[in-house]
Amino acid sequence: MTAWVRVFAHTNALLVSHVRNVLESAGVPTELRNLSLGGGAGELPLGDCEPEVRVAPHNAARASTLVREALDGPREARPAWVCPGCGERLDGVFETCWACGAHRRD
Repeated sequence: MTAWVRVFAHTNALLVSHVRNVLESAGVPTELRNLSLGGGAGELPLGDCEPEVRVAPHNAARASTLVREALDGPREARPAWVCPGCGERLDGVFETCWACGAHRRD
């Protein structure tokens, strides 16, 4: 069995859980580690105590991109779009139409 690789670690377990949720919702299987080792800091090396998200090696590159976008936003702004449900014009940052609830198709 191939060991999973760490793609994100942080002292804030809520942020680690958020990153995991982003990856899981994108179809990337994850493994959470060290969520309860914070009390061991000082007795154990800090890097071994931080909560972390791990993925299979073949998912590491995609996961790293998704993590970066989740924390920093996409590199390029998405263009405005027209809602396929009602014709409302929306800014590119929106994924769902505020007027009718239809989802962006691209």
